[in-house]
Amino acid sequence: MEYIAANFSRQPGLDEIAGHVNLSEFHFQRIFKQWAGISPKKFLQYITLNELKKSIGHSSNIEELAGTAGLSSQSRVYDLFVTVESVTPQEYKSGGKGIEIHYGFHNTPFGLCLIAVTGRGICALEFIDDNQNLVLRQFRQKWVNALIKEDPLVTLPFAGAIFSNGNQPLKVLLSGTKFQIKVWEALLKIPSGQLTTYSRIAVLIGHENAMRAVGSAIGSNSIAYLIPCHRVIRSLGGLGGYKWGVGRKLSMIGFERALSL
Repeated sequence: MEYIAANFSRQPGLDEIAGHVNLSEFHFQRIFKQWAGISPKKFLQYITLNELKKSIGHSSNIEELAGTAGLSSQSRVYDLFVTVESVTPQEYKSGGKGIEIHYGFHNTPFGLCLIAVTGRGICALEFIDDNQNLVLRQFRQKWVNALIKEDPLVTLPFAGAIFSNGNQPLKVLLSGTKFQIKVWEALLKIPSGQLTTYSRIAVLIGHENAMRAVGSAIGSNSIAYLIPCHRVIRSLGGLGGYKWGVGRKLSMIGFERALSL
C-alpha cells in the first residue's frame, strides 16, 4: 500500500507492484484483496487526485455527513466511536503531574506505532519509522511530570481495538490549547471514508480566516488515526502534509474508502 501511495501519479501496473514485494501477481492480488476488500487497481483509483477532488466535492457539510453516517446501513463500514476528554488546565500547565501513563510499541496495518494510555483514555498514538527514540523522547517531554511506564501488555488491547475490523468505543485524553482541542474535536466529525478541507474545518469551528492556525493545530495532533487528520486535504485536491508521511496518509484514505463501500 505504501508503494502504491508513493507511485500513484504514474499508475503502476499489477506486475510492478507485486514485483516490489516479491510475489506473483496472482498471490499478491489475492492477499491484498483479502485484507483491503478491493483489488490493488481499485485501491489505486481511490487515491488519485481526481477521486480525492470528487470526494471533497460531496463533503461540503461535515456535520450533515457525521449525522448521516449510520453504521447500520453500511455493512462493511469501518469506523471507531471516539469520545473525548481533555486534561484540566492545571494538568496541561504542569505537564501531566499526577497522571499515570503506560505505553507500548505495536505493529499495525500502517506500520509500527507507539500507543500510550491513562485511566481516562488513549493519550498518544504515534507512528514510528526510523525515529523510535525521538518519538519516545518527545512524548516524555510533553508529559514531563507524569508517571510513565513501558508496559505493552496494558496497551495491546487498545491496539487490537483500534486496528481490528470492527466498531469499537474508545476514549481519548487530549492535551492541548483550547483552540487545538476545538480543531481536533472537529476532525472527529469527519466520517470514515470521507474527506474535507482545512478551510471547511476553519468554518466549522467559527474561525474561517484562521486556516493557517487550523493547519498548525492539525499538524500538532499526537493521536494519529483516531483523531483523523488524514481525512483533511487541500481545497483543490492537493494532499497537504501529514505528520506521519504522505504515503501513510494515502494508504489510510484508500483503506477507509474501500471499507466504507
